[in-house]
Amino acid sequence: MQVSIACTDHNLKRGNGDHSKQSATSPNVVNQARAKFRTVAIIARSFGSFTPRHHISLKESTGKHTGMKYRNLGKSGLRVSCLGLGTWVTFGGQVTDEVAEQLMTIAYESGVNLFDTAEVYAGGKAEVILGNIIKKKCWRRSSLVITTKLYWGGKAETERGLSRKHIIEEIVRAMTYVINQGMSMYWGTSRWTAMEIMEAYSVARQFNLIPPVCEQAEYHLFQREKVEVQLPELYHKIGVGAMTWSPLACGIITGKYENGIPESSRASMKSYQWLKEKIVSEDGRKQQAKLKELTHIAEKLSCTLPQLAVAWCLRNEGVSSVLLGTSTPEQLTENLGAIQVLPKMTSHMVSDIDHILGNRPYSKKDYRS
Repeated sequence: MQVSIACTDHNLKRGNGDHSKQSATSPNVVNQARAKFRTVAIIARSFGSFTPRHHISLKESTGKHTGMKYRNLGKSGLRVSCLGLGTWVTFGGQVTDEVAEQLMTIAYESGVNLFDTAEVYAGGKAEVILGNIIKKKCWRRSSLVITTKLYWGGKAETERGLSRKHIIEEIVRAMTYVINQGMSMYWGTSRWTAMEIMEAYSVARQFNLIPPVCEQAEYHLFQREKVEVQLPELYHKIGVGAMTWSPLACGIITGKYENGIPESSRASMKSYQWLKEKIVSEDGRKQQAKLKELTHIAEKLSCTLPQLAVAWCLRNEGVSSVLLGTSTPEQLTENLGAIQVLPKMTSHMVSDIDHILGNRPYSKKDYRS
């Protein structure tokens, strides 16, 4: 399945579709719009132009008041918090609007500037709730990075996919148009293979379009290959970084499924039958056994297992940001504490984790310098 992400803001006035008028738009107007909205777009089957390989990326910086770490999104100049807040399942679903506001407030006050959503989340409600909270809190839009995904929209054939009817133009030119209009600042991909991303890049070079800056990929202790093997090569070749999701493997790493599946958990829901099957499978039981061993390492580091898992994701220098999905303020606060664990993730400690998981040792050359 291909998933796309494209960030827009409906307050921006769209043109009438006349390309001659688009080219006549004042550069200052476009630049002001981009500075105001500072939005990221991640989209499936959209292409872009070349990012210089020798671009000097900025080093990781730390927020003075919050301790939050900030990194470049791929080889772009956009600085994003190393931890972002996702809205999948929670906003418009598991949590009330009041709890959603609490979660966003905790994240924002902790230095998080990246919030991720999608048009399909809760049938569009997640995007609305996110926007309403930002408006209510009067947060400066220029201080936030909002990502939203396109592909699964409505029920009609014309309301999903990546056609001209659904998102303005055919995908090969759509994101360039959106960015040129000032409705978005960057775009990337989600759940694409390395071959598809390279194909997109080649087409982008051919037509002189705007390049992608990142790939959204699943990444956690039990899902490593794409982020650790494929994406580093893409980063060096075309500047595509990694924005990762599900650091706790849909809750498996939290340990809540250790003694079975609680009735109130996500895995108990009919729509998450795949998660239930994964937990009770042979691989699932092996993972639970490994998690018990990792608990001892967490105790040595004076942290919880979820904090260890998130810090493990953050230790990968090729990861621009890790998206957190939480349903309670307490859980979010705990996960944000992974930043304090990050300095303790020494090469020796990572080797111990790899040994328990049965993975090859972590190699610095796999990641960007």
